[in-house]
Amino acid sequence: MGGKILVVDDEKHIRMLYQEELEGEGYQVVTSDGEEDILELLARVKPEVVVLDIKLGPNRSGLDLLQEIRGQDQALPVILSTAYDSFQHDLKSIAADYYVVKSVDLGELKGKVALALEKARASA
Repeated sequence: MGGKILVVDDEKHIRMLYQEELEGEGYQVVTSDGEEDILELLARVKPEVVVLDIKLGPNRSGLDLLQEIRGQDQALPVILSTAYDSFQHDLKSIAADYYVVKSVDLGELKGKVALALEKARASA
């Protein structure tokens, strides 16, 4: 199965947890704290799915990065990951393929990653 996943989150422990869990499922995982240019990162990494945190510190928004991604690639599946459910009221969030509320149980995240990979491969 496999696949390359890019995880963008400003919290190191979340990046490490997601990486460990997703690699345990057979995925290749690349992580970023969200500070580098997202389009350059996508060009270098070439992920099949992006897991993107909505709040990336005081000056960075995952929703803004999502808009940058969509400006370049409409087909790349993006899963928004957040500790808050208020993002659903932000119109920028409609460009995402899936949403996951952060939890210690990563079953939902793993399920969405599998769905996103299926979608990416079906449209390729």
